[in-house]
Amino acid sequence: MAPQPAEQRRLQYREDTRRAILDAAEALLVEGGLDAFSMRRLADRCGCTAPTLYHYFRDKPGLIDALLEERLQRLVTELRRVNPSDDPSEQVRTLCLSFARFGVRNPSHYQLLALNRGPDASDPPAGEEARRLLVDPLEALARSGGIGAAEFETLRLGLWSLLHGYILLRATRPQEAWSEAVLERSLDALLESTLGAAGPGN
Repeated sequence: MAPQPAEQRRLQYREDTRRAILDAAEALLVEGGLDAFSMRRLADRCGCTAPTLYHYFRDKPGLIDALLEERLQRLVTELRRVNPSDDPSEQVRTLCLSFARFGVRNPSHYQLLALNRGPDASDPPAGEEARRLLVDPLEALARSGGIGAAEFETLRLGLWSLLHGYILLRATRPQEAWSEAVLERSLDALLESTLGAAGPGN
């Protein structure tokens, strides 16, 4: 049975309230980081009471997990749109570009995803999925290119540093003459140097 108008309004109100809480939580986390975040400050930002927050989210960690899961789902959707390629190098390159474009278009989301939540924090399910979508093709590239474990880790950290730096600099240094060619050429140089070093005779 389809929801009646009154029920529809209640459902819409609940969804709007949940959305307002999550948006306000993201803003506070981006502004002050995890240490400065509290449910009291969030209630003040939302204009609601603390019991209202706990009605929607069991506690602060649960709220942050829900926020990360929702934002990461958007990243997963973006990565899944990448057409698969038989060339592992091209697949890694295309996924890296997709990841960077997401970060550039959504700077607040990206700052949230980059928060250091401590060594004991676990990724929400969408975070694990995003990691798999990025790492599986990278591992395939390592196998096809004869890249050893140490060189693979260097490549992984190099790509992470490149993408993270590019996204954050685009957000914090908008006066620079940024173009995607900067990222593309840097990606190509990193991939080519790694695969070349792993090739025959090296």
